[in-house]
Amino acid sequence: MSTFRVVVIDDSAFSRRTITKMLEGIKDIEVVGFATNGEEGIQKVVALKPDLVTIDLEMPKMDGFTLLRILTTRFSVPVIVISALSAADKVFKALELGALDFVAKPSGSASTDLLLIRDDLQQKVLQIVRHKPKDIRRFSQQMPVEERVTATLMPAGHPASGTQQTTIDLVAIGSSTGGPPALQNIFSSFERQFPFAVVVSQHMPAGFTRAFAERLNRSSPFDIKEAEDGDQVIPGRILITPGGRNMIVNVCGGLVTAHIVPPTSADRYVPSIDVMLESCAAIYRERMIAVILTGMGNDGSRGVRSVHEQGGFLIAESDETAVVYGMPREAVTTGLVDRVVPLHRVTSEILVKGGFL
Repeated sequence: MSTFRVVVIDDSAFSRRTITKMLEGIKDIEVVGFATNGEEGIQKVVALKPDLVTIDLEMPKMDGFTLLRILTTRFSVPVIVISALSAADKVFKALELGALDFVAKPSGSASTDLLLIRDDLQQKVLQIVRHKPKDIRRFSQQMPVEERVTATLMPAGHPASGTQQTTIDLVAIGSSTGGPPALQNIFSSFERQFPFAVVVSQHMPAGFTRAFAERLNRSSPFDIKEAEDGDQVIPGRILITPGGRNMIVNVCGGLVTAHIVPPTSADRYVPSIDVMLESCAAIYRERMIAVILTGMGNDGSRGVRSVHEQGGFLIAESDETAVVYGMPREAVTTGLVDRVVPLHRVTSEILVKGGFL
């Protein structure tokens, strides 16, 4: 394997040294350059042509957002944002601008705190090395107008035919790398609420999902929130599994409620898509749709089997738009997926299957 070249851009000398040490602890990874601000960072990217860039969002001269815009419009290099938990909303803006992924930098000032991100950073870099993801910027744009119009012709709860009845009560979505802008694309494409509930497991660390849900809520007619233990799973609501936890659903007193539980040692990816899908399939059976979006690894493939066994409908994002065709490919490989479609067709597939078009 050839050396994988990285440029580290951060105005903190300690952070640059520490991040470099973490990265060079991975076999065949070489940090070929450093920069203390965005202007210098662009010069290094042009001169060194790295395979990956890590950036901090708070820098002098040229901030991380400006740098990110330039990197995603002029270059095809993957970018990982390393940013403080307190800057959660800025992280999601960075993902919308084209950052591939992020690592949560500890908010503490102690030098040893930064070492806490080592495993997360190394794992994400290794995934990028293995999967060689596409440039995210092409897929973070708004859904094509004609598809958004088609998706809103029918009033909520009104099927396309006078005799046709709606067939779904729940849509369960799993996503990972590239998932935040993909989810925003889907949820913003609904111009009114439809009478089904949505649950989401997006691989994300603790502390970020509340800000993520609030950001999604601003551009969707659905009521979107970070799930709390005991929340009802009701039509018109989208529940986002809290980072670092798992979500399961139970029936209590005739109502379906969400329960937030800690992951087990068997859960390689958290929040676990498999755990969520298996739980939902047992309750909703044939009246659910499961959607597997962009992401690295194979989370969701076990849950896909459970959904199929219970009669549910399965959609996977196609290689055409998936930033990383890892999770969708693993789902498709099961031979159980009913539809494989690009991101901009996911909404219409949900509505057609549900009897709303």
